[in-house]
This record gives sequence, C-alpha cells and structure tokens, in this order.
Amino acid sequence: MTIIRQESLFGIQELYEMEPTHRYESIISAIDLDTIYPEVNKKSRFGAPVDLNYAAMIISVFIRYVERIPTIKDLIKRLNDDFVFKLNCGFLVSDKTPSEAAYSRLLTKLSESNVLEKVQEKVVLQAIAEDFVMDDTVAIDATHFEARDQAPPKEEKSKAEPNKRGRKPKDEREQWLIEQAEKEANLPIFEKKIEAQLDVPLDELRADVPQDPKWGVKKNSEGKNVFWYGYKGHLAVGTSSQYILQSFFSSGSLNDGKAAIPLLKGVDALALPSLRYQTMDAGYDYDPIYEQVYRMGQQSVIAYNKKNESESIGFDKHFAPTCF
Repeated sequence: MTIIRQESLFGIQELYEMEPTHRYESIISAIDLDTIYPEVNKKSRFGAPVDLNYAAMIISVFIRYVERIPTIKDLIKRLNDDFVFKLNCGFLVSDKTPSEAAYSRLLTKLSESNVLEKVQEKVVLQAIAEDFVMDDTVAIDATHFEARDQAPPKEEKSKAEPNKRGRKPKDEREQWLIEQAEKEANLPIFEKKIEAQLDVPLDELRADVPQDPKWGVKKNSEGKNVFWYGYKGHLAVGTSSQYILQSFFSSGSLNDGKAAIPLLKGVDALALPSLRYQTMDAGYDYDPIYEQVYRMGQQSVIAYNKKNESESIGFDKHFAPTCF
C-alpha cells in the first residue's frame, strides 16, 4: 500500500533546534486558548486567588511536556529559577509563580470539563473540511500510562465457600438464573459483555468510561506479561494523515476490546466518505466489534485470536478442510 506522508510546517528536529520563545509560539499558536481559558478562569470572588495568570498557567502546562518536566513541583522550580523561561510561558514580570495548589485546581478543572476534547474535535473537523483527512483506513490500538499515585496494598480475599457438588434442583437453579440476570443488568456498561455496547449512544458510553487508576497487564514483544498501575489511552488514528480521529483515557484494567465500539462510533460520527477499513490487533477479535464495523458499512481487518475461537471441526490449524 502506498504511504502518503503529510507535510508539516516544522519537523521535530527543527522544533528542538529553535530558540525557546519561537518554539513555544509555534506550538501554542496551534492550540485554541480562547476556548480553554473560560473553562478555568475564576468566575466569583470566592475560592482561589484572583491574581493568577490563568492563560500563562495553561501555556506552562503544555510547555511542561515539551520540555519533559516530569512533575508540577519541578515546573514551579523551573519557573522560579529561570526568569526567561517564565516570561516565555507568558507570565508578566509582576506575576507571582503559582503554587502547586493553584496548578492542582487548574488541572482538576481541565479534567472535569470536556474542553480539551472539544478543542481536539475542532482541529479534526477543520482538517476534514480542508481535505487534510482523506484516509481510507483507521488503525485502533491502546497504550498504557503509569499513575503517579502509589498503588494501594493488595487486599487479601477471603476464601469462598466451596460449591456443592452435583446439579442444583430445578427450583433452586431457576432462582439462581434470575439472580444472575439481575446482577448482570445492574452492572456498569463497561463491566458487561461487549455486545451490550452496540445499542448504547456514544455520549452515554463516553460518560461511563472508568477512569480510576487500576492495575493493568499486557504482553510485551517477548511474550512476557508487563504490569503497571495507572491508565490506558485508546486511539483511533488515520493511517495516512496520522490525525488522531478519536481518543479517550480509561482505567488500566479495561480490556482493549471494550474500548473499540466507542472509538468506532466516534469515527462514524465524523462521516468521512473515504473510510473503508478498520484495522486492529488480535486483542479486538470479538464478534460485536465486527458487527459494529458492519453497521458502519465498512470492512474489518483484525488479527485472528485463536483463544476466542472454539475448536474448528473439519479444519486443521491453517483452516484447510480435512478428510477422514
């Protein structure tokens, strides 16, 4: 397949070779601060101090990642020690350096609102309108992020009473089935089976995504299990334009397959006429995902996962028919 490389105004190496002021201007100019600022600006005389430069704080949060500053504490230290860096972030000479509590309130407001999602959606829609996004294929995958919170101590589970041997009496079994059905119906949507997501609206799915840090596990390139405590980022990316068309964060314990349908529904809402294929790895080899892609009028290209399949009678491991 032909690879189309999107041209960019600045390459990564050019960005890092620029003077800091110019580098920051090139990055911040692409971010809609006018949309973000009203979400975090103080609206009453109560609560946080009124003399904070919120616009500069937002800029410094983004620049923190560009400069690879690991924590907010280190960012504040850099602002206090490097006067030029502080000015480049947009602070005035008369501005005091914000405290950790001020940055904590800022980040809490950003996380509780969906303003960053709106900014991302605005960029994608603008790119689509200007014909930058003409992909015929979308790739879906997940990556992990470690939480800075300390993992809680492992809770020792009490031993469950052993099940009675033999089949349950008919009346007892019917009651047990009713209880199991009620228990399943009361579960959150992401704890149910994947097919339960098919008829749920996109907004409801996104609102119910679990986002607390949890233990996660995945296999590395050597086939060994890797554990981490934190989160997962789920992405749907155009394979040619490299635009992130849909994304969201979840707990690290969420199965990758349970994140596919919300991503697919979000991509479908963009109404891209050029899309034909949805590609995923073996972690997404579930029937409901094929069903969702079929409803979108597109084709699935998903790696085969033999763990999800029962024994194929009449076929060998290469799916060739066998004769007896």
